[in-house]
Amino acid sequence: MIISKLQKVRPLDDYLLLLTYENGEKRKFDVKPYLDLGIFKELKDKTVFNTVRKSFDTIEWANEADLDPEII
Repeated sequence: MIISKLQKVRPLDDYLLLLTYENGEKRKFDVKPYLDLGIFKELKDKTVFNTVRKSFDTIEWANEADLDPEII
């Protein structure tokens, strides 16, 4: 199975992320299940949540929280 690389990430309402892959595929990823875990608690602040960006093949926020490709 060929896995397309993440091209960009955009924050949406209700703690969702819109993930866009190189092949044009788009998926929504729900971050809510992580919001009570460690550093992810800081993402409850929408200002912090909205700092999400793609970094190599991971997703990361300004507070240094990140999600690996295996999770997303």
